[in-house]
Amino acid sequence: MTHIPTLTTDRLLLRGHTLDDFDEFLELWKHKEIVRFIGGEMPTREQVWARLLRYAGLWHHLGFGFFAVEERQSGRLIGEVGFLDLHRDMTPMTEGTLEAGWGITPPMQGKGYATEAMNAAIAWADRQFAGRRMTCIVDLENLPSLRVAEKIGFRRIDKLMLKDRSNAIFER
Repeated sequence: MTHIPTLTTDRLLLRGHTLDDFDEFLELWKHKEIVRFIGGEMPTREQVWARLLRYAGLWHHLGFGFFAVEERQSGRLIGEVGFLDLHRDMTPMTEGTLEAGWGITPPMQGKGYATEAMNAAIAWADRQFAGRRMTCIVDLENLPSLRVAEKIGFRRIDKLMLKDRSNAIFER
């Protein structure tokens, strides 16, 4: 198993997911506001479990993945951030890049947590994968995430359709 680093910021702890996170992780993915821009369908319990296991596989096989994001003060799981490579059949391709993604539970949104967590994850990735291209895909209606992408240094390079929705593709 690949070592998953633990990163800290002033307010957050970024760490690997554990099986003990499943119930909180399931609650995160049951928020309509989270899935609205990521496929639009509420995942089943089985799909959330598969996502949790996929994260372990990303770390094991690729040396990167998603971090569970905890609020340091409360110890609560408030979201996730990180990188993936899904080998999506789309144009333009993100395959081979560190595709960044983030999601913060709706009650904790608007506090700068996504930006803070992604800045820590990007700093880690820049050290581990110097020079590797980073991308992210953001639904054009997801204005808060479009702002986060710009705040963390991504610039829009193209537009694409993904799951029948207009998205922007960014790179850093």
